[in-house]
Amino acid sequence: MFTIIHVLLTSVFLTALGPHNRTMHFVTEFILLGFQGQREMQSFFFSLILVLYVLTLLGNGAIVCAVKWDKRLHTPMYILLGNFAFLEIWYVSSTVPNMLVNILSETKTISFSGCFLQFYFFFSLGTTECFFLSVMAYDRYLAICRPLHYPSIMTRRVCVTLVCVCWVSGFLCYPVPIVLISQLPFCGPNIIDHFVCDPGPLFTLACISAPSTELLCYTFNSVIIFGPFLFILGSYTMVIRAVLHVPSGAGRTKAFSTCGSHLTVVSLFYGTLMVMYVSPTLGNPTGMQKIFTLVYSVVTPLLNPLIYSLRNKDMKNALKKVLALTLTQN
Repeated sequence: MFTIIHVLLTSVFLTALGPHNRTMHFVTEFILLGFQGQREMQSFFFSLILVLYVLTLLGNGAIVCAVKWDKRLHTPMYILLGNFAFLEIWYVSSTVPNMLVNILSETKTISFSGCFLQFYFFFSLGTTECFFLSVMAYDRYLAICRPLHYPSIMTRRVCVTLVCVCWVSGFLCYPVPIVLISQLPFCGPNIIDHFVCDPGPLFTLACISAPSTELLCYTFNSVIIFGPFLFILGSYTMVIRAVLHVPSGAGRTKAFSTCGSHLTVVSLFYGTLMVMYVSPTLGNPTGMQKIFTLVYSVVTPLLNPLIYSLRNKDMKNALKKVLALTLTQN
């Protein structure tokens, strides 16, 4: 499915960019500087990111398998977790493989269309993650604050509908901003001091200033980030208020532990996003931009399985069965 989407989007982008490439765009490729430094330091970054990437794939892949193979996990909460883990695999894969190749490459180039395709998938998957975090917070709100109505509200059909809405809406949000940025004239230089194609550096490389497009993009980013974030914050505020009325001390501790873990991931993900895309990125040092991007694009996909799933008893048991089944087949 993703291959078909990739081919279709490539055709769309090339059609949209074709006339401009002949008349205005002198840049046919960009140079992603990535992590600069001595060869030893770059080798260290390569090894570190490769290990994090493999662990992320294994952790999230195990969760997807556990949810698929264990029928006891075919409930709304675990269906959301399974889709979230599947999303994390694609989210981290939208940037890390190219990042690893870039570290080893001497030229460090990426084609014009390839840059904007990476831009599209990276931001679309990130937007989808924002929506999934919102739906997961809503699911926990219903389970804790309205436990008697939860089975009738969060039915399997409703859950599947919410999952589809997250995926579709996430991929429909960014075509317009990306096409607008791609229509800007890029006549050189073509060096992006980053390891991903990001709107901030692209605006800097444009031959003309585009304040209206920049304002549109920053406003759009703010809505995409703050809308789900405020919804999540409101949901967990209601959850915490409900937990405070739980008579059992052990129950309150367990609920607070779960909510605290979820909020840690939300704060880490949204905190770095807000610094990068809500505040003007031109005011942030390039090194800090790379660190922030590395946190929400590589670190959080690794931590999310540990925090959202591996702390769950049912998920632990399901993962043990998956591991036992894998070892038995081998």
